[in-house]
Amino acid sequence: MDYSTDFETKISTLENHKLHFIAIGGSAMHNLAIALHNKGYIVSGSDDAIFEPSKSRLEKKGILPAEMGWFPEKITSNIEAIILGMHAKADNPELLKAQELGLKIYSYPEFLYEQSKNKTRVVIGGSHGKTTITSMILHVMHFHNINVDYMVGAQLEGFDTMVHLTEENDFIVLEGDEYLSSPIDRRPKFHLYQPNIALISGIAWDHINVFPTYKNYVEQFEIFIKMITNGGILIYNEDDLEVKKVCEAAANPIRKLPYFTPNYKVENGITLLETSEGDMPIEVFGAHNLNNLAGAKWICQNMGVDEDAFYEAIASFKGASKRLEKFAESKSKVAFKDFAHSPSKVAATTKAVKEQFPNRKLIACLELHTYSSLNAEFLKEYEGALAFADLAVVFYSPDAVKIKQLEEVTYEQIANAFNREDLIIYTNPNDFKAFLFEQNLENTALLLMSSGNYGGLNFDDVKNLIE
Repeated sequence: MDYSTDFETKISTLENHKLHFIAIGGSAMHNLAIALHNKGYIVSGSDDAIFEPSKSRLEKKGILPAEMGWFPEKITSNIEAIILGMHAKADNPELLKAQELGLKIYSYPEFLYEQSKNKTRVVIGGSHGKTTITSMILHVMHFHNINVDYMVGAQLEGFDTMVHLTEENDFIVLEGDEYLSSPIDRRPKFHLYQPNIALISGIAWDHINVFPTYKNYVEQFEIFIKMITNGGILIYNEDDLEVKKVCEAAANPIRKLPYFTPNYKVENGITLLETSEGDMPIEVFGAHNLNNLAGAKWICQNMGVDEDAFYEAIASFKGASKRLEKFAESKSKVAFKDFAHSPSKVAATTKAVKEQFPNRKLIACLELHTYSSLNAEFLKEYEGALAFADLAVVFYSPDAVKIKQLEEVTYEQIANAFNREDLIIYTNPNDFKAFLFEQNLENTALLLMSSGNYGGLNFDDVKNLIE
């Protein structure tokens, strides 16, 4: 398929026409489906399983499939476009039917690009921090009543959906994920957006099931930079040596703007950001979040928001969902949950909490849940990642390893990888929960890091331990 071709029927003219989502239940996919439904498209979809909150949100809009499964008879010649999710397989019966009929088939990011061809595209890339930076930008825009289109990887306070698309807004802000676009389009998502303004927050090897070597992974960011439109802007984190190296080596005709972690201090559990107007208290904390803030500030300034207006807005930013999200607090106890799974993010998040609460015991619990984190060869990257925790716990499910069809990871491999003699390791969800609930949490900061839920942990129960 020639993705650069100007199709005779532009996607922007498809209002009131039919779109069908294969694998509509995914976090990103269902949000795009709702955004397009809100925009006036006739949306249908299929999936073999849809969970909350996707299920309720699709049902509310009247676009929840009547039954689960794949139904090739749904795919008819009057469908203008198919949007294919990563959850589907290349031999999906609906996909095969669409190919047989010669229908237009788009990956999620490809369709977003088609929706934003006539806008100024702002793309936030990086191994970590991209959701937070995107969220910060949207918070600032929302605060100042500046309307922009967007796609972000977390549910944000004050925003109904994770995707918003219009005809009239000049800017679209896109979180640029480096993972694959679809089962039949193996390019990283952020290669498809062709940004006018781009940001790279950090490069730390991830998704090793797709990018088997560090060099191969870094190359994806080099390609991303080449995709910036001529005369565009690249904003990059010069504190990250790999980012600095890659960005400074780029030879395409773009303007480069480096940023770095601003000066700050912590007093009585409050982070104070140094500004030209004096120290300013902010809700987020940790060096990595302050670094993210500096990147967001450069983006906002290039979108027309000056420094003072940025600071006015960012002071009230509390963070994105599951990104160092405080979910419970009492006088002497506090609990955070975080999406952290890559070694660099685990290390940065653990350090940030300890720095914010230096006089409290820090219990840091990490669930190894992703393909990379459950890979025996990759595990050694975690050495020292939990060094700032007073009590360090790792949980992983042998069942998850089997489901992902990975080689079995042993207790000894994990213990050796983290290189911490007092590391506590659990493989049974009930044992982990029992451990957690028998802890004395007085004068403690509890940090739960996972893209899962520790085999079924109810966070409301944990909240009751704290409050």
